[in-house]
Amino acid sequence: MNEPVRIRTARTIVRLLDTEEAELLQRYRVENREHLAPWEPMRTAAHYTLDGARQTVEAGLEAARADRGYPFAVLTPDGTEMVGSLTFANVVRGVFQACHVGYGIALRHQGKGLMFEALDSAVRYAFGPLDFHRVMANYMPRNARSGALLTRLGFEKEGYARRYLKIDGLWEDHVLTARIRAEG
Repeated sequence: MNEPVRIRTARTIVRLLDTEEAELLQRYRVENREHLAPWEPMRTAAHYTLDGARQTVEAGLEAARADRGYPFAVLTPDGTEMVGSLTFANVVRGVFQACHVGYGIALRHQGKGLMFEALDSAVRYAFGPLDFHRVMANYMPRNARSGALLTRLGFEKEGYARRYLKIDGLWEDHVLTARIRAEG
């Protein structure tokens, strides 16, 4: 990935962070620690430090350069606040041309339609310049908001995986969904 990705929506900018912007990620993590904990793997104390955020940003930039993953920040239009994150991960090329998408939004921005707006644009980018055929997203059955968001975005249920991922210290079931690029 040579040129920086910058996806503009009506109320957000979706892009990779630069290393010198690690403070935006750290602030997002610290402010949303309790809010995001039930939906994420258990985190170490280092995850919430500036150095931890910087390492994450550096690893994300390297992943994007190598076409292994795209950890995008969802930012306010002026770029001063991170309101959410979305990541195209587990990139598989060849005959599969697919990835998983994971996402989260800050508590204070929840319920405003910002994640729909950002994901809608990002998934179109995934099917366009990133040339994916399939984008998969999985959610815990108890996360009705996430299920509704994926349905609204055109993701279709493909299965159910018992004890799929270890989230907040527990093996959680997940509903498996995907959206396929429209041919035409």
